[in-house]
Amino acid sequence: ASHAMRSAMRSPSASLALLLALGLGERGAAFQAAHALRGVGAHARPASAPLLRTAPALMKEKTDPIAAKTNAEAADGSGSIRQLLGLKGASADDGKSFLNWKIRLQLMKPATWVPLIWGVACGAAASGNYHAVWNLFGDAPTTDSWAVVGEDTLKAMAAMMLSGPILCGFTQTINDWYDRELDAINEPYRPIPSGAISEGEVYAQIAVLLIGGLVLATQLDAWAQNEWPVITLIATFGSFMAYIYSAPPLKLKAEGWYGTYALGSSYIALPWLCGHAMFSASTITPQEVILTVLYSIAGLGIAIVNDFKSIEGDRELGMNSLPVAFGVDTAKWICVGSIDLTQLGVAAYLYSIGEPFYALILFGLVLPQMFAQITFVQDPVANDVKYQAAAQPFLVLGILCTAVAIGHHTWQ
Repeated sequence: ASHAMRSAMRSPSASLALLLALGLGERGAAFQAAHALRGVGAHARPASAPLLRTAPALMKEKTDPIAAKTNAEAADGSGSIRQLLGLKGASADDGKSFLNWKIRLQLMKPATWVPLIWGVACGAAASGNYHAVWNLFGDAPTTDSWAVVGEDTLKAMAAMMLSGPILCGFTQTINDWYDRELDAINEPYRPIPSGAISEGEVYAQIAVLLIGGLVLATQLDAWAQNEWPVITLIATFGSFMAYIYSAPPLKLKAEGWYGTYALGSSYIALPWLCGHAMFSASTITPQEVILTVLYSIAGLGIAIVNDFKSIEGDRELGMNSLPVAFGVDTAKWICVGSIDLTQLGVAAYLYSIGEPFYALILFGLVLPQMFAQITFVQDPVANDVKYQAAAQPFLVLGILCTAVAIGHHTWQ
């Protein structure tokens, strides 16, 4: 969750861009406003009252000009699309959509579903049981039966629906609820602090997504004919992690290492294992689980990338991110080290088990990431978005490469 990556690969977190934009005096005023807003909660208003509708007024004197600039609608005409994807620069909603569906979708941040959907695809590839009529990887399972291909496609899509729109949507909704006081300062255009959705509607959305996700997980276990309800267990664990990541008293997102790793594992390991379990949970090996855990360390590094721009705001508001805990210079090396060493370690492992072809491909995909890091480490605050755009496509392709290697490999 989540700053730049907390909106893409670090889903559940609110950006603190406004606090960074404020000067020293402005930041102090905003911080006082945050403390004032902590009194605004479920116990301070009737359940039916619109949520935090007065938050912008609390900050009017000091923050209105900057908030308006930070959260202005995109000038390129993409505001309506940005709203539906849950991105900054979104258009203001007129509140006339059926059942308030536009606001509900914005609250679920569809832009953050992509890494989980990709993770499910990687898990399906790692299972070695996903069939196609033709496959780029020649010895992967193929069939002449369109019925088999159609069923496997539907299975994959169902697992993607569970991991992305439903449970990631749940994660984003519950995170926005517990971040509502921070968002009232940093992102007042978000559905909750803007008053575009009521408290009761938020509670209902959380309940529907959670219960619907767990029910769907049990049905997917039955469809996959798993002896153990592996998908249900993964969904339950992921939902629990989403709660303790965002909610007090644990609120892992404020606890440095714990929150950052929880985020990485939720976006890589869990959807991967869900995708594999959809195509035969019994073939998940300890080695594969370890590889997903290792890739979650790389995910930790990606999550750190997004903490640099928020270091001042995190420090003011007690968010113990790694740049706050260790300083920028140390944190940037922790970041690139966790990303590079993890992938190089996985490449070495693939070579050691007799998969040199995939090991070489993975090694080749790490090199452009390291090249992009040359600029990134010079100024991680200024170059975070540029680094993500240049390096992350190679990271996700490397994850798929590893998954295909696992699906190809015959374990002894």
